Amino acid sequence: MESAPSRLEGDRPILSLRLLGPLEILRDGVPVALPASRKLRALLAYLALAPHAVGRARLCELLWDVPNDPRGELRWCLSKLRAALDTPDRRRVITQGDMVALDLDGCRVDALQIGRAAAQGIGTLDIDQLKGLAKQFDGDLLDGLELERSPLFDSWLVAQRRRFHAHHAAVLERLVASLPAECDETVGHLDRWVELAPFDGRAHAALLAGLARRGEIGAAEQHLASAERLFQSEGLDFAPLRQAWRAIRDQRAAHQAPPPDRLSTLSQSVAPSGDAGPVEPSHASLAVMPFVDESGARGGLADGFTHDIITRLAKLRDFFVIARGSVFALAEQAIAPEEAGRRLGVDYVANGTVRSLTGRLIVSVELVEVRTARIVWAETFERRPDDIFAVLDDIGDSIVSSISAEIETVERNRAMLKAPNSLNAWEAYHRGLWHMYRFTQAENEQARHFFDRALQLDPTFARAYAGLSFTHWQNAFQRWGDRDHESALAYESAGHSLLVDDHNPAAHWAMGRALWLRGEHDGSLAELERAVDLSPNFALGHYALSFVHSQSGDPRAAISSSDHSRHLSPFDPLLFGMLGSRAMSHVRLGQFEEAAEWALKAAARPNAHTIILAIAAHCLALAGRLDEARGFAAAIRRTLPDYRADDFIGTFRFDPDAEALFRQGARRIGLS
Repeated sequence: MESAPSRLEGDRPILSLRLLGPLEILRDGVPVALPASRKLRALLAYLALAPHAVGRARLCELLWDVPNDPRGELRWCLSKLRAALDTPDRRRVITQGDMVALDLDGCRVDALQIGRAAAQGIGTLDIDQLKGLAKQFDGDLLDGLELERSPLFDSWLVAQRRRFHAHHAAVLERLVASLPAECDETVGHLDRWVELAPFDGRAHAALLAGLARRGEIGAAEQHLASAERLFQSEGLDFAPLRQAWRAIRDQRAAHQAPPPDRLSTLSQSVAPSGDAGPVEPSHASLAVMPFVDESGARGGLADGFTHDIITRLAKLRDFFVIARGSVFALAEQAIAPEEAGRRLGVDYVANGTVRSLTGRLIVSVELVEVRTARIVWAETFERRPDDIFAVLDDIGDSIVSSISAEIETVERNRAMLKAPNSLNAWEAYHRGLWHMYRFTQAENEQARHFFDRALQLDPTFARAYAGLSFTHWQNAFQRWGDRDHESALAYESAGHSLLVDDHNPAAHWAMGRALWLRGEHDGSLAELERAVDLSPNFALGHYALSFVHSQSGDPRAAISSSDHSRHLSPFDPLLFGMLGSRAMSHVRLGQFEEAAEWALKAAARPNAHTIILAIAAHCLALAGRLDEARGFAAAIRRTLPDYRADDFIGTFRFDPDAEALFRQGARRIGLS
């Protein structure tokens, strides 16, 4: 595909494509005439928004309802697009074999500009950028364009319009929060936001606060009554918005106009929920909307797959997951996922499609942050459906683990940007995770501080107790403190976690690790197996099983658990441990070369600590790769000059045969 830049006149590209509103092509600001064909416009828009080249068969399936010659009609449309877009020195319509794409490099495309801003994060944009984006919205995507007998295109168009509606609402919300409350521009954005998202409690709360600021109490009361009738017509809970209005009136009566951050707090408190009831604001929350079967069939495969993902996510007990009944009820009303997320008052919405073709099953999924309409994660899984249930189980594993990991990353990064004394329990917990995964003594102490802070704010936070147990476990394992004392604290914190929530896999994970420190092998395995029974997608539970089995249990089971933990969480901060456990398992099986290769992978991880380097040194020595092994031994002794085999052996709980093997490796490189 060609990539030469377009010629510019001033700051304006020669070629512009407007998709938000009626489709329009402009060259030097002058509209380019197109044939009247609706299929032509649909093809142009679809190719413009496609992330990669599209096959001709897919385009024919999308736009033509089995005409006599679909490929002939496609060729005609492409020829007309070339006439409109190409110039003598630049081809824009690119065809390579059976694939078709548009080269829009250097063109100004309103929808692509909005999409890039959303990917960057609406919240990161300044006022001028937000105003520029708001001006781009001149109506619905492809306003006025509808195709008869093209269900696949209609489905695509509805999804795209829904996506850009959510982006528009996010831009307006940010503008309202950033501009002076009394200015006419803010009022206009507020009105448009409420019009665009009529069931978003935050929009109504912001509008009511704005009216109150201007002293228009009567207008606010009228709006409140109108909004209540609207909410009741949809069976939605109006009480949070009514309470927000009382708070606004009380503040006005006390002559205290709410500052912008207070308005934000009010807005966050009024997102109405459906059947699920109010969502605890201090924890992240998620709604998984029913996956759509692109064949148009209802129920069956897609609905069952959705139910399975909801169940698996709920078993993780890491964040609030809206019940199946609520999301399916909203889906029956044809509510868009982002709008459903706003109605349910959740932080994230996951949605996707299932497409079954001859010899292929394709599942696409995306995770959206509701407040900013930013796509946090998106992926497409394509498998051969030899065993449909096994394939769906495998894809479900990947989706559940990815959603959990992505939400944790977003929440962790957000917590790092806040002042420590302003954190709630959920944020303090994630701030602790950020420090915990640095794997140094100083960072581990910071993590302990933030887990303690989370528990002061919420003494019923099971995962914070598990995190606190982890910090004490690290102190014992790394010899950063008295091993017996830190082991006792790890055990005590894990016990608190179990008392708070015996069905939380993290609580049993923490207890299993604490029991390993105490030398209680069987009890440790029982707790860790309980963790993965409660939540088969709990990657850290599978890793901990691998860790324990790699030393004195079943080494083949350790390898299986290591592989499964990495499948569930391929970018896990503890990936070095998963790889290291596999390496030690190969040593116990006498497979020294395999052990060396896995140990090298573990040591190559950016956060690998001294113990991982020691695993690599011993495994390489047993494999006869003595120069490499001595290199790792030298690196260890630069930090710990007196490090010996006894230190390595004392860190773990090897059975006698494994201990003998590792001591043999240590002697070969002078660590004995």
